Amino acid sequence: MVAPRPVETPTQSRYEVRFDWAIEGLKSIAPDAGIIIVVDAISFTTTIELAVAHGLTVLPHSGEGSPADAADAVGAALGKPRGQAGVSLSPSSITPESVAALAPFTRVLLPSLNGSRVCAAAAEFGVPVVAAALRNRTAVARWILSQQTERGTRLRVAIVAAGEVRADATTRFSVEDLLTAGAVVDALATVGIDYCSPEAAAACAAYTGLARATGQLLTASVSGQQLIDDGQRADVELAAQLDVSDIVPVMLDDAFAAAAAPPPFP
Repeated sequence: MVAPRPVETPTQSRYEVRFDWAIEGLKSIAPDAGIIIVVDAISFTTTIELAVAHGLTVLPHSGEGSPADAADAVGAALGKPRGQAGVSLSPSSITPESVAALAPFTRVLLPSLNGSRVCAAAAEFGVPVVAAALRNRTAVARWILSQQTERGTRLRVAIVAAGEVRADATTRFSVEDLLTAGAVVDALATVGIDYCSPEAAAACAAYTGLARATGQLLTASVSGQQLIDDGQRADVELAAQLDVSDIVPVMLDDAFAAAAAPPPFP
């Protein structure tokens, strides 16, 4: 486990549930957090959930150096570019057939411009990093509650939306990540983890106020329209599915694997 990295200007530190954007926001809200949740709804964290559900272990690429060299160094397969045959960043690429075709590999390194880099940076804080999507948001909340029960203490939760990356490398707001992060905050509140920062509360309000339109908004968003124009509507539809998975991908060292399932609610 890597030792926590010091950060100069922590924010939202008085709150149990925090929310911010991209690597800059991660640096601000992760100090003293017990768990970091990363949201990159279209597509990185949705793809991780599906890949882990199919038995793969997923390594995020930090963005430094060659992804191919990084995959070779850790004995992992390298995810294909989106749109190519085989396991890729595309959620719809995760099928029993594509996973079987990776054999003998069960570890896959996935690069992306936003989600993978945020996840790799989050790992440096030395606490569990969880990949959340609409598909598993309730399972994530239940797992965090089980961690609190097991440890006998309330854990501060830092939720980081990856956003999208523009051509000039700045971060673009993404409605899909806002709504998905808000859905996670809502799920945490449902299980009693509800001492939220104003930023987290605002994200939650965005989701609860627009919950019935979430699928439509993801489809109509900039990210959704770009994928649909590229013939990848299935990726957007998979990302819009709500509470269909009990899989909680957790990265403890360098890779995401399925956490032990939390006990069911009575």
